[in-house]
Amino acid sequence: MLTIARLFGKSPFAPLQSHMKKVSSCIRKLSEIFEALGQKNQNEVEALVKQLSKLEHEADLTKNDIRNHLPKSLFLPIDRGQLLEILSIQDNLADKAEEIGHLLVLLPLDTLNELFTNLKLLYKKNLETFKDIKIIVKEMNELLESSFGGMEAEKVKSMIEKTSYKEYEADKFKHQLLKQFFQVANTLSTPSFYLYVRLIEEVHQISNISERLANRIRMILELK
Repeated sequence: MLTIARLFGKSPFAPLQSHMKKVSSCIRKLSEIFEALGQKNQNEVEALVKQLSKLEHEADLTKNDIRNHLPKSLFLPIDRGQLLEILSIQDNLADKAEEIGHLLVLLPLDTLNELFTNLKLLYKKNLETFKDIKIIVKEMNELLESSFGGMEAEKVKSMIEKTSYKEYEADKFKHQLLKQFFQVANTLSTPSFYLYVRLIEEVHQISNISERLANRIRMILELK
């Protein structure tokens, strides 16, 4: 594995991008879990959740490594606190993926039929927002080369605007699902009711956190 110190030598944003790759692995594994539900047996799904937990732990290790080896003498194009805040928000995405994974195996959700189908649609909408922020983080080297200005900065700002709009669309869809859900909620058991509402809220956090990360990067651009 490329050490964090060597990554900082390549670019001050390389460690963030390395951590984002770990976060992306967590989100990909969560997508596998969503697809596996209803198609594989419970043991196979729980095995995928264990793999997700391992990936989240690797993201944590990378996060801690970056925090522990951030050179104090290194000239950074952004404030150290800003870099660490971006790192923390990114890591929240890995944490959220693991949390959702554990929730998905508490009850056999395929028995919820259309409700579960809608939950998968909500996940896909939130996933679009995450895909955007992953691209934005990849663009940070180009931002550095352009001194956080010019056409590259405008390009990233435009991407951030699109990310915010996708979060807004995901939020609207979430409220539609909740409205539909409460019309049939009395047909569900108490555990199923609680779990479904909790999952809707937690899945939507993927786009909330992604938008927060995008806005944090936008603040850096505005301060330059």
